[in-house]
Amino acid sequence: MALYPAPMFDYTLLHWTTFFSAALLLNLAPGPDFAFILGQTLRGGKRAGFVAMFGIWTGAMVHVLMAALGLSAILMTSATAFSIVKWIGAAYLLWLGLSALRSNGTSFLPEHPATSPQSRSATIFRQGMLTNILNPKVALFFLAFLPQFVVEGAGPLPAQLFLHGILIIVIAAFIEPPLILMGDRLGTALRRSQTLGKWMERSLGAIFIALGLRLALEKR
Repeated sequence: MALYPAPMFDYTLLHWTTFFSAALLLNLAPGPDFAFILGQTLRGGKRAGFVAMFGIWTGAMVHVLMAALGLSAILMTSATAFSIVKWIGAAYLLWLGLSALRSNGTSFLPEHPATSPQSRSATIFRQGMLTNILNPKVALFFLAFLPQFVVEGAGPLPAQLFLHGILIIVIAAFIEPPLILMGDRLGTALRRSQTLGKWMERSLGAIFIALGLRLALEKR
């Protein structure tokens, strides 16, 4: 019988190597989140890209907390809950896409801002957060991925799930900012033309609609 409890978060080198390798590959894989970040970067520059990134991260934090508290299990076990979240998320993405398609492209031009920088940033942040939160596949991913790295005796289950979920976001912090900076350089040249701005707006709208349709067709 042990006299002292096992140390908190006591993992082997193999554990961390496996986890960080998997988390790195996950962050490098193209997905809806980075499509949103890149689209906003091309549209509004690096400021918009970073705001979108922080919005996505905030949404991911919500999913990490849900997984740690066991709330994500509701989406996995309840077809009704999954469908409700899925259709709300799909409708929101389709609305964003249609709004972008109706735009005249002037929101891409820095000399003719449609809204103040603060208001625009708040809108982008909210959009990024909601597109992530309203994607039930993200909740199911965290619920399926994180438990694989739970080690008996390494700490309470919620604490271990929360730690590994946060580390996935930390790894994203080393990958996404450089990509945003590269996207900003491309977007700077494209944003000088209203014609190109209009096509960029429509392209962004098409991305939102494609993501919305993809989410609508998702099954558990």
